[in-house]
Amino acid sequence: MVFDSQKVFRLILEAISNPTSVVNIKEFANKLVGSFPEFLAVAATLLDNETGFSTCGNEALSEEIVSLTSARREKTDVSDFIFLTDSDGLRAAIESAKHGSLSDPHKSATVVIRNDGAPNCSLRVSGPGINGLTSIEVSQTVNDAIAFRDLQYYEYPQGIDLIFISESGDLFAIPRLVKVV
Repeated sequence: MVFDSQKVFRLILEAISNPTSVVNIKEFANKLVGSFPEFLAVAATLLDNETGFSTCGNEALSEEIVSLTSARREKTDVSDFIFLTDSDGLRAAIESAKHGSLSDPHKSATVVIRNDGAPNCSLRVSGPGINGLTSIEVSQTVNDAIAFRDLQYYEYPQGIDLIFISESGDLFAIPRLVKVV
């Protein structure tokens, strides 16, 4: 599991460093047992017993994450990681996610969101890891998450990082400094 977590970490890092690229973690998620193995693969990689997380009411996933990582359950507004298995609580989770401070922008949340919708929205994005402007096709869930994040008007360099993951294991990220133009 340690070696698999290292490989998943490298894939997540690749997705964060190259915001329009998609990586796949299904090979590693298939080794885990639970309702949401893709989420568990990310949790096993990024969480430990000193990390706080929220599943926004998904008790089954919360139990599985605690069992796997010994991470602490916390309220959404103080969690380091927020896992959303459906888009029902998307807006509330993003609005309450901690976004760091001007002196400590890295003390912000990472929101991991289930993304199983078909790409039906076109976005133009720019920012670190993107050469100029790039157009991407995304699902309505991704479009909504970015829109809710952008409504928060975080002061630079504050914000939250978004990671989207599908049941098929496709994962991509929209870091806090990537903007829709």
